[in-house]
Amino acid sequence: MVVGSDISRYPNTPRPTCRGYLHKRTQSAILKGWRKRWFVLKHNGYLHYYKHKKDEGKCRPLEVTKLEGAEIGVDTSLGKPFVFKCIPQSGNRIFYFCATSNQEMKRWLEAMEKAVHP
Repeated sequence: MVVGSDISRYPNTPRPTCRGYLHKRTQSAILKGWRKRWFVLKHNGYLHYYKHKKDEGKCRPLEVTKLEGAEIGVDTSLGKPFVFKCIPQSGNRIFYFCATSNQEMKRWLEAMEKAVHP
């Protein structure tokens, strides 16, 4: 298993298809709201996220979700712009993400669609 993103040592490791900050909706019993997280969509169709950009390759991701077969789409139910959702095939959870612009949201939706239907 290759941990980290040292491309010079592992030149054949594919670069992630999409990465960047998104706000993720938190719905725990204690915390509710939006948290800024660093997301990395890998070529294998798994979405990893970290607390900060600097954690990628240094820390274990906070969560890893398989996108193959997931339901992805724009969501207007929360009354906030640039929100989209992801319902993984396991179906036991809905992820809500908020991008900073329409262009950023479209970039993520396109990359996720490719992971959903490899």
